[in-house]
Amino acid sequence: MLSRSASNLYWMGRYLERADFLCRLIDATVRLASLPASHGGAAPAWESAIQSAAVAEAFHERNLPVDEANVGHFLTLDTENLSSIRRCLEAARNNGRAVRTSLTLETWEAVNDAWHEIQRFGSGMPDSSTLVRLVDSIKNSLLMFDGAAHRTQLREATYWFLRLGTTVERADNTARLLDVKYHLLLPRSEPVGGSLDYFQWTTLLRTVSALTAYRWVYRESVKPWLVADLLIFNRAMPRSLIACLEDAVWLLDQLAATRGRRGPANRIAATSLRALAGSDIDRLFQSGLHEFLERFIIENNRLGDAIAEQYLF
Repeated sequence: MLSRSASNLYWMGRYLERADFLCRLIDATVRLASLPASHGGAAPAWESAIQSAAVAEAFHERNLPVDEANVGHFLTLDTENLSSIRRCLEAARNNGRAVRTSLTLETWEAVNDAWHEIQRFGSGMPDSSTLVRLVDSIKNSLLMFDGAAHRTQLREATYWFLRLGTTVERADNTARLLDVKYHLLLPRSEPVGGSLDYFQWTTLLRTVSALTAYRWVYRESVKPWLVADLLIFNRAMPRSLIACLEDAVWLLDQLAATRGRRGPANRIAATSLRALAGSDIDRLFQSGLHEFLERFIIENNRLGDAIAEQYLF
């Protein structure tokens, strides 16, 4: 496969996963923003959303109030925000069009339909009900893409590069979401384990569709260290950091087998996986969850750079 085609597929996977994450993030933020001011209120919730999406600097440059209308528009329909859902779907569709002959009809139509779906909402400021309908609609469209790709794509380089982009982006999103919750959401006056803390961790689990999984695995009330354990160390949880690293290692191994060589990306992924597998949640909390998540994000970015150098240039 040509490096240009590999790049198109890899970034198509990343952009679609980013769009899905933004939909989930907005849905969760609407829930958090509904709390009364004494329990956080709207402003901290929407601030946490732009922090989790790693677009806080770009948003604050506009000197706009941090509220549902402005942040909701910025993250969904804003044509000038390169990380908005609209721009992510546009980029994914353009990358998909460039490798159209490598995609099955069902996979391409799912991407194309997601793009056309967001066009129905225009580019103006969405009101509350429109914002909810928008994210629900796009989430459903992206689920159809996942199903189409899983059911119809051959298990070869096309599929592996597509999934590799997805898993690298997913790991970054999960780590950022955990870090923002741990450091930004909880007011200094609110005790860990308080009612606000419980609601926020529950909302975080909903963001990554893990609330049912949490109850199934731990069978007790929501506790911060158990949420972190699920989203970092549980191999059965698709969005956990260790599951993402295992997927990255496996996908890179498949690509190495077809090309007859391994490279820096394989070594970085394998080293990161061994380091994470050799730790546990107690050690992370003792050494600092924030510090661990910062290191993980840096290493995940390094993995992305190594993949680009090894395959995409």
